[in-house]
This record gives sequence, structure tokens and C-alpha cells, in this order.
Amino acid sequence: MDRSFARAFPMLAGASLALSILISGCGSKPDTGGTGATTPGASSASKGTIGVSLLTSTNPFFNDMGQAIDQEAKADHMQTVITSADNDPAKQNDQVNGFIAQKVSAIVLNPADSRSIGTAIQSANKAGIPVFTADIASLSKDAKVVTHIATDNLAGGRLAGEAMIEALGGTGKVAILDHPVTESVMMRTKGFEEVINRHNAEGHGKIDIVIKLPGGGEKDKSFKATEDIMQAHPDVTGIFAINDPSALGAVAALEKANKAGQVKIVGFDGQPEGKQAIKDGKIYADPIQFPDEIGKQTVDAIVKYMAGDAPSAQILIPTKLYKKADAEADKSLAAK
Repeated sequence: MDRSFARAFPMLAGASLALSILISGCGSKPDTGGTGATTPGASSASKGTIGVSLLTSTNPFFNDMGQAIDQEAKADHMQTVITSADNDPAKQNDQVNGFIAQKVSAIVLNPADSRSIGTAIQSANKAGIPVFTADIASLSKDAKVVTHIATDNLAGGRLAGEAMIEALGGTGKVAILDHPVTESVMMRTKGFEEVINRHNAEGHGKIDIVIKLPGGGEKDKSFKATEDIMQAHPDVTGIFAINDPSALGAVAALEKANKAGQVKIVGFDGQPEGKQAIKDGKIYADPIQFPDEIGKQTVDAIVKYMAGDAPSAQILIPTKLYKKADAEADKSLAAK
């Protein structure tokens, strides 16, 4: 065992909970190349350990999911080791190998790359450790996942398309801030395009999708991508951003270009900062997700599997369209 692995997975018995540090908000980003956090109060009565590799620790959505997994695991007398892949497939692969070496009872993944994650999942399969995917699915046909628990991203993308049609009055030019390496985003974009194409075919107006650029699902990258979009297509009237960080990056770029309000933005997620931007009129709408419910149902599926039952192969959680009227009635925003 090399020293980096030893640092990544120290002896955890009796360790205090580091989850609040490990998956803290955007203000800090610890080295989570495999640094594990175990649920406190673990005892010999523990039913096992769940190894979790989140996509990133800089997106509140995944933090909320990780916290929900940890809390639900506690309630079921299980421990958790929670890490962040930091959007790096190679790092995530190392984390899975670490979980295998620790002989965890189950592994939960938000794949950093839906295709390449298959190699890591196959390693867990060979070790006899069940794998569950949350929010983002594996697209590897040779890797076995017990259950995929996620937002119904295809239906959510359709809601985003409907919101864009409404925002533009049925006519305009639209750009997409994409992130096509993860299955969840592929489904959102597919749903969005389905609705726009159907709208055009039915003759209710014409909305052209003129460009798709990768924003990485991150604010800074989406800021730059939006600048590129406006340079190439200054007449764009709408932007579909595949998550709230992307949408907020677009907002910042439009504000810098003095085009705030001229381009309608539809995001996806329903994070507090995104909801606030909807209330402030900077984002038109979001299909909102429920990461805490994804986390809870993920642990429920693991517990069911460990009890000898067969959980469903896929559990999809519906989104809900969140607009300005919803934000104005949202007491969680008013309290801030």
C-alpha cells in the first residue's frame, strides 16, 4: 500500500464525523481524493459500511444528497465513507478501489463519466460488492448496478422546454449550456429538445436551437461559454442551462455584457441560489430536484438488498417547475 492510499483511507474507528467538512459548500474544497468520513458512534452493532463517491463537493446538490445518505444510513445503523471525485473519472476510480480494499458493504456512485465508470463498477462486481448509482447513471453495458436512483431527468428536461417556450412566447433563438459526459444531463437535453422540436412541428411558432456549448456544469466555465455564445450568436434570446451553477454563470456573463433581462434563462436544480435568482427575475424557471429524497431512497434500496429483497432496477423521482410566483411564496427565501 502506498503512502497516498494510506492518507486517503486512515483507520476510521472512533473517528469524529468529518462529513460537514468533506462535503461543505462552495467556499471550501478539501482534498477528497479518497479521504473518508465515517459516521460517528459506530459500534460492533453496525450493519455495515457504505462507500460513497459524490461527483463534486462544490455543488450544493451533491452535498445535500451526501448528507441525506449519511443521515439515513445512521438511522439504519450503518456507517458511511463519503468522498468527492471532483469531476475526475480517474480520481473516482481510485476511490472505488479504496472502497474495495476496505471491503465496504455497498458502493454508491455519482459517475463523473457515465461511460468510463464501467471499469470501476466491474472491479466492485468482481469483489462481490453491490453498486448503486444515484442521480447519474452508468452507461456501461458490462457493469452491473443493482439500482439507479435519480431525478426523472427526461421529464424534467421536457418541463424546461415548456418553460422556455412560455418565456419566449413561442419564438426565438436558443443556446444550450451542456455537459454531455453524464447520463443525467444527456436526458435533460434530450427532453428539452423533444419539446422544442414538437412545438416547431405543430406550427405554434419557431424556436431554433442555434448552438450547444459545454459549460461543465460549473459557474466559471458556463460564464466563459456564455460569452462565447453571445459572441457567435448575439441575437440569442434564450439559454437552457443544465443546472443552477451553469445558469448562474450565464446570468453573470449577461450582466457583464449589459444584456441582463434581454435573454431568458431556464435552469435546472432548484438550489437556494438558483431559487433566489428566480425570485430576482434573473432566471425564468427551474425544474427543481429533490437530492435529499434521492439520498434517502438510495439507502432504502441498499437496506432492502442487504435484507435479501430485490429493489427496483430504477427509481425515478419527479421534478416540479419552479417559477417566480413560487419563489415569491417561498418562505425559505424570505427568511434570508
